[in-house]
Amino acid sequence: MTIENHGAGGSRTSRRLCLASLLSVPAAPALAQFRMEVTGVGLTQLPVAIAPFRGDALAPQKIAAIVQADLERSGQFRSVDTSGSQLDEASRPDLALWRQRTADALATGSITRLADGRFDIRFRLWDVVKGADLGGQSFLVTQADLRLVAHRIADYIYEKLTGERGIFSTRIAYVTKNGTRYSLWVADADGENAQSALTSPEPIISPAWSPNGAQLAYVSFESRKPVVYVHEVATGRRRLIANFRGSNSAPAWSPDGRTLAVTLSRDGNSQLYTIDAGGGEPRRLMQSSGIDTEPVFSSDGRTIYFVSDRGGAPQIYRVPVAGGNAERVTFSGSYNISPSVSADGKWLAYISRIGGAFKLHAMDLASGAVSAVTDTTADENPSFAPNSRLIVYATQQQGREALMTTTVDGRIKTRLAGQGGDLREPDWGPFQKQ
Repeated sequence: MTIENHGAGGSRTSRRLCLASLLSVPAAPALAQFRMEVTGVGLTQLPVAIAPFRGDALAPQKIAAIVQADLERSGQFRSVDTSGSQLDEASRPDLALWRQRTADALATGSITRLADGRFDIRFRLWDVVKGADLGGQSFLVTQADLRLVAHRIADYIYEKLTGERGIFSTRIAYVTKNGTRYSLWVADADGENAQSALTSPEPIISPAWSPNGAQLAYVSFESRKPVVYVHEVATGRRRLIANFRGSNSAPAWSPDGRTLAVTLSRDGNSQLYTIDAGGGEPRRLMQSSGIDTEPVFSSDGRTIYFVSDRGGAPQIYRVPVAGGNAERVTFSGSYNISPSVSADGKWLAYISRIGGAFKLHAMDLASGAVSAVTDTTADENPSFAPNSRLIVYATQQQGREALMTTTVDGRIKTRLAGQGGDLREPDWGPFQKQ
């Protein structure tokens, strides 16, 4: 398999006051590298051994270490010690030895630099318990795509061992502020390999991935007011979608990619509208005496979840995409914002203010049961991974802003921390095309 080289091209208080003011959200300095800190212990984790790839020590990216970190971050695997092993994809490992090391699965591989500068990466996966060869893959890539290969290997292992598609080769978008410059970034799902998609002297907020992963909608203040753009990630081309009188904000894509839900104040209070993804005249979703904002589509495209103060304080509601009567969804807590719905339709993640602290919560939509996912106090902007098992969100730890991922049950958390900077506004992109 050959992978062609490719790249991607406001204050916390103001985010929470967006129901009233829709002000800009400053962000933090751009970071080239992130550090992962995994905490927590899951109840059922599959023990997997990722042996050092032959040639890994001389490679610019440590493939085995990236694969191992990906699998640990998922919360479904724990690593088995591989010290002393010298294996590659052609080896016939002593599976009895790996059973003694308590491994249920073993991955082996190699990385070779070719004369033309490209890298040949190969790996194989073994079911240690059953003694079965679970297959492997080979890749021929430039140095720029070594991390992508590692993520795809992790995806392969994840899918073979769980039966579900892996999300390690997906991407996240987020916003930073560096001095007076704001930047929109696209990075790997582990936060590494960040590429700048846009810089501006004015705030950029609310990035939202299109369902096909080719475009980002976002709000820019470069016109001295919030307007909505759609940006092609690969080319950098963009088009203006919403620049109506007043504020234009909070874009969200429909699952088919044809429509955006937006918040407009063109007719007075901030209200919800839908608009063609190519632009045009917006259609008002419903009439409300309150402020409605932060729309997000359900995975089947039939429902829009949103935040409204129509009851006196911000709560999450839902309404049919064709319009109609809104139904309140959140009843626990007096202040609930920033809804995100999982792709499988089972979970609603949101931020709830509890005693002055802003905490990430998850609701089982079938039962209505709510659980606190975090013990931090300044969480914001949750976004589900496309397999519905992880959530990325922004928070504050030890006086610094950071991005975190967490399993839905909150047991496994990974910090994507940078070198002296703050990060905001994360949005998790869709599955990459295979």
